[in-house]
Amino acid sequence: MSRLTVIKAVLGPILRLLFRPQVEGVENIPGTGPVILAGNHLTFIDSMIMPICCDRPVFYIGKDEYVTGKGLKGRLMAWFFTGCGMIPVDRDGGRGGVAALMTGRRVLEEGQAFAIYPEGTRSPDGRLYRGRTGIARLTLMTGAPVVPFAMIGTDKLQPGGAGLPRPGKVTVRFGEPLEFSRYEGMDRDRYVLRAVTDSVMAEVMRLSGQEYVDMYATKAKAA
Repeated sequence: MSRLTVIKAVLGPILRLLFRPQVEGVENIPGTGPVILAGNHLTFIDSMIMPICCDRPVFYIGKDEYVTGKGLKGRLMAWFFTGCGMIPVDRDGGRGGVAALMTGRRVLEEGQAFAIYPEGTRSPDGRLYRGRTGIARLTLMTGAPVVPFAMIGTDKLQPGGAGLPRPGKVTVRFGEPLEFSRYEGMDRDRYVLRAVTDSVMAEVMRLSGQEYVDMYATKAKAA
């Protein structure tokens, strides 16, 4: 039994008790084979709640600072986060985006489920922001279908992504798989990448009911 399975078995019931997730459409996630789960990102606990709602292991990119701490606390954090499916990547360097993309590609080529937040960061105000085209590159490079999902209510339990979350009820909603085989071999065409990304974000918006903002969340945070 893998560490991910053990931690999910232990942590899952606790998180379900605290956040009482109402899960919709989980049957849309293929039981086997590569799949990209693409959704909105409201707060830190999104990455802990969404995976426990799936019937298969889910891997995702996380900041390497979560696993590079020193001492016993640092080792425990590294053990916990990697055991939850997080793959640490230095995203602050000049090639951070490339490293994240290649990591996702490797996970998908191994036939696993890979979760990604196309916005690239948490929403600063609960609205849905423009998606980065890495999601499009991944699906076109690997042929993996994209299952859009929406986190609803997590920002009310952990505003700003800081501090301990409050108990409450959240919804995790999965949409039908999207496939973009008609664009095979066009993963370097920026117009195609934008069209694919916008299609995914449109589904996330439909599932979440969020107001859409046609600008990057990082720009909104910097304003």
